[in-house]
Amino acid sequence: MSNSQKDKGDKAEREAAELISELTGYEVRRKLGAGRKDDEGDLEGLPNVTIQVANWKNTAAAAIQKPKGAEDQRENADTDYAATFVRFRGGTFRVVLTPEQWLAYVKLAVHTFT
Repeated sequence: MSNSQKDKGDKAEREAAELISELTGYEVRRKLGAGRKDDEGDLEGLPNVTIQVANWKNTAAAAIQKPKGAEDQRENADTDYAATFVRFRGGTFRVVLTPEQWLAYVKLAVHTFT
């Protein structure tokens, strides 16, 4: 990865951490060691959740490929939930989940609110 690509990815991770911190009240920050076989996600600080961040020019490809990586990282981190934050042009983020990841959140919501 070129330095400009790494810088772009690092910036997106910082932005996503700030956004999640503002939304949740948790202190979320970047993790070090991304890309290792035992990678446990890009961000830390949100309990029991593994977060992957993608800042690709091809957002459709990121939305297809990165949630599987987030699932692998969730297993490495031994957390119950995973999500992928994809940064779109202009700086907006969208959260992308596999159907199984979405189902885990639905089960939690149903259990919590019933």
